[in-house]
Amino acid sequence: MTKAKRIYVVDDDDEIRTLLKSYLEKHLFTVFSADSGEAFLADFRPEQEIDLVILDIMLPGQDGFSICRALREQSHVPVIMLTANSDEMDRIIGLEIGADDYLAKPFNPRELLARMKAILRRMEQIEVSHEPTQHHDSPRLYHFANFTLDTLSRELHYQQEKESLSGADYNLLMLFLDNPGEVLTREHIAENTRGRDSAPLDRFIDVHVSRLRHRLREDARHPQLIKTVRGQGYILTASVRVEEHVD
Repeated sequence: MTKAKRIYVVDDDDEIRTLLKSYLEKHLFTVFSADSGEAFLADFRPEQEIDLVILDIMLPGQDGFSICRALREQSHVPVIMLTANSDEMDRIIGLEIGADDYLAKPFNPRELLARMKAILRRMEQIEVSHEPTQHHDSPRLYHFANFTLDTLSRELHYQQEKESLSGADYNLLMLFLDNPGEVLTREHIAENTRGRDSAPLDRFIDVHVSRLRHRLREDARHPQLIKTVRGQGYILTASVRVEEHVD
C-alpha cells in the first residue's frame, strides 16, 4: 500500500488552513499545520519525513522568506510559497531563497493540488534515479568550466569559493548539466524545475536563468556558459564531466 504523502501547511489564516486540511485529506494526504513560522520551525524535524511544505509569505513575526531560509539550513523538502502580492519580485525572492514554486492568493485548491503533484512526481523521479539498481546510484560531482557541483551537499564550488544552491537554482543547474549542448525551451525548463502543468511565464523563466548566470559569474551582457538561443530557449555550452562522489 502506498504511504500517504505528508504535507505541512503554514498560514496564519484559520480559514485557509482549515480549507486546505479538509481538501488535501480528501485527496489522501496527511496534513499538519501551524499558524506561524516560529510554531512551524519549533515543530519541524527532518526525521518527520515531511514531503512538501505550503508556506505563506505574510506571516506574523518572521515572514515566509525568513522561515524558508531557516528551513533550507536543515532540509531540502520542497516548498510552495503563497503570496497575496502579485509583484514579480516576491516570486523571484522566493525562488532565490530556496522555494520550489509559488502561488498567488486567492488561488483555486485544484491548481495548488496540480502543482503539488507535479513537484512530488519530480521528487519521486529523483529518488528513483538514486536507487542502487540504477546507473546513478550515489551522489555525484559535476565538473564544468571552472566549476564543480556537489550533489551530496548541493554546493557549487568555484576556485576556493563555495555556496549552497537553493532548491530552484539547484534544479535549474542540474537540468542544464544533464543536457549539455542541448537547447532547452522555456516550456521544458518550467515543467522540469517548477513543477508546473500550465504554460510558463516567459519573463519569470528568463529572470530565473539570469539569476543562475549571476551565480556562475557570467557577464550579464555577454554570457558564455548559458547562452540564449533566440526564439527557442537556452543552451549550456560547456562540456560536463561527471564522477561518483567519494567521501
